[in-house]
Amino acid sequence: MNAAQDDDAVAARDRGAARARFREQLAQWMFIVPAAAYLLLFFGYPIVKNIVMSFQQYTTTTFYTGVAPFVGLQNYTRVLSSDLFSKVLVTTVLFTAGSIFGQFVLGLAFALFFQNRFPLGRVLRSLLLLPWLLPLVVSGTTWRWMLDPDTGVVNNALRDLHLSSSGIPWITGTSQALVSVILINIWVGIPFNTTILYGGLQDIPTHLYESARLDGAGPVASFRHVTWPLLRPVVSVVLVLGVVYTVKVLDIILVVTGGGPANATETIATQSYELSFQQFEFGRGAAMSNVLIVISLAFALVYLRANRRARNV
Repeated sequence: MNAAQDDDAVAARDRGAARARFREQLAQWMFIVPAAAYLLLFFGYPIVKNIVMSFQQYTTTTFYTGVAPFVGLQNYTRVLSSDLFSKVLVTTVLFTAGSIFGQFVLGLAFALFFQNRFPLGRVLRSLLLLPWLLPLVVSGTTWRWMLDPDTGVVNNALRDLHLSSSGIPWITGTSQALVSVILINIWVGIPFNTTILYGGLQDIPTHLYESARLDGAGPVASFRHVTWPLLRPVVSVVLVLGVVYTVKVLDIILVVTGGGPANATETIATQSYELSFQQFEFGRGAAMSNVLIVISLAFALVYLRANRRARNV
């Protein structure tokens, strides 16, 4: 009798444990399924649709007829062989490299500066987030007004200081326009770099700096041998995210220069927008945007692999 009761008790415990595991797994799936459905619906479907569209002759008539003839690689051939593509590619590289370099260097400088405790330090750190919080359209419109060749406050200040009699064509000159949008994008991206790098600096143990000072290391040596090695994982994240974000910047360029003058600020992102929503060549626009996606993924994979190898050395 006792043996049978023991067996029943063991079976009941097993059933209870199985029900507990089932409830735990059910709770886990209740969190996973909505997130997976959201990703598939709002990220997976648009990507697949964009890929399919890039192999079709997808124009405004498609919305009425529902017919989008398959054209194979014709859209990619037309996009990659166009006279404008090489210039757009170079402009994209220059815009991305200049923006990332300026954002990272200034962001790291601000992060190191805010490590020091001083009055109103938290207030200034909060104010530094302002460019990041403003909508890009607002930021672009404000900068366009400031850099206006005739009535902009920048040129007015230069004239008042007798530094320039006629002003500088910040957004109308073919040589100055690209520099202007790069500087604006640097201004927008500094808060992100500062915030992430500042958080990484807070995770570095202070006793390492004390040990370095006892060994006679100055600020430069401490940064080289303590700060930089321990900050490299954070730097990798900042650079990869910065490139992926910057290479597709659209708002600032469209608002400030519209891709001009004479296509001086035309990038792959703005060219994709122009093909899709100004020329209504949605197939070619999708092909151009897919080229942008491939470039972003290639950079991210190469950089992450190189960084992984460096950490394993």
